[in-house]
Amino acid sequence: MLSFQDFDLSKRNTFRMKVKCALYIEVTEEADLPALDWDSLPKPVFVMGGGSNLLFTRDFPGTVLHIGIKTDFGRGVILTGTPGPKVTIGAGTVFDDFCAWAASENLWGPENLSLIPGECGASAVQNIGAYGVEAKDIIAVIRAWDMLERKFVDIDPADCQYGYRTSSFKTEWKGRYIITSVTYKLSKEPNPILDYGGVRRAIEESFGGVLSQTCGHPRPHKREGPIADGRGRSEAETVWEGISPKLVRDTIIAIRRKKLPDPEEIGSAGSFFCNPVISREHFGLIVKTAKEDNGPDYEVPHYEVPGGIKVPAAWMIEQCGFKGAANGGAQVYRNQPLVIVNATGTATPEEIIGLEQRVIDTIYTKYGITLHPEVEHV
Repeated sequence: MLSFQDFDLSKRNTFRMKVKCALYIEVTEEADLPALDWDSLPKPVFVMGGGSNLLFTRDFPGTVLHIGIKTDFGRGVILTGTPGPKVTIGAGTVFDDFCAWAASENLWGPENLSLIPGECGASAVQNIGAYGVEAKDIIAVIRAWDMLERKFVDIDPADCQYGYRTSSFKTEWKGRYIITSVTYKLSKEPNPILDYGGVRRAIEESFGGVLSQTCGHPRPHKREGPIADGRGRSEAETVWEGISPKLVRDTIIAIRRKKLPDPEEIGSAGSFFCNPVISREHFGLIVKTAKEDNGPDYEVPHYEVPGGIKVPAAWMIEQCGFKGAANGGAQVYRNQPLVIVNATGTATPEEIIGLEQRVIDTIYTKYGITLHPEVEHV
């Protein structure tokens, strides 16, 4: 365990806000947590992951606690469980390192979540998601230190009330549990999810042909008639050939890199706003407005989801002319308006918040929708 007073957090948050905390503690093993003198720590205590989904609005007056328990993939990782393999990963492990390892082992599950910044512990808190997959889909068990009971517990994801970018860790359990590891369930059987964000099209270009659709899952190749390998498979059987977790991962990475800023080059917190879910009636009004603005044949991008219609916040932000808009050093990213960036490297929290509020106010005026930030404000 390491600790530092009056610690500069500039390199510990991907927005690169130049702020400090009274005390910074790096926990490197589970035994550090029960050994801490919690009562003596400067308050409040904030548990931080990789710093990729938050905005520090000022210097933090208390303790920032980072769980730096990492999994070393180079030393070999033990797979457990039946019928499918499971793997336990330290909370401080970079999530994309886990995705890369799984793809290298030809294991399915996290490939669509590739290149999402942050750490594995945060994946269980935030329920990170992209391209049709959410963290909850692959989480088997969450191990955590219970601040109330002062003991380690294993939490069933079914009890976490997972939803779109939320969980009980962000609501009723906030401040109670400190996640030390996450056990993910993987699969050796191909089950790619491709029908989001141009992934299918990119895969088709790799194959040089059109993928068919069977039982809701894309299939690159279908063999008709008897199969010559002697295993007696039926005519209707669909056989995967060529698609691998690595191919899907590489495709996702290529798409993300075209749209999203590299956090090593420009500061941001990833997607800044949540995509709103609205009623069908409300969506009808938005369609009417969009056709008035863009012509009678214009199609509004949307997704059918439980509870209503999900409308991309990025589309609304672009429709309102914010693409590339700036407020001091803060800017709406030109390639993906869902992202606000620290364009100059010197943006202040006030400039980020000012631009955020302008976007929220304008979207509400035009569409009657209040956007909510996905990024946590601290």
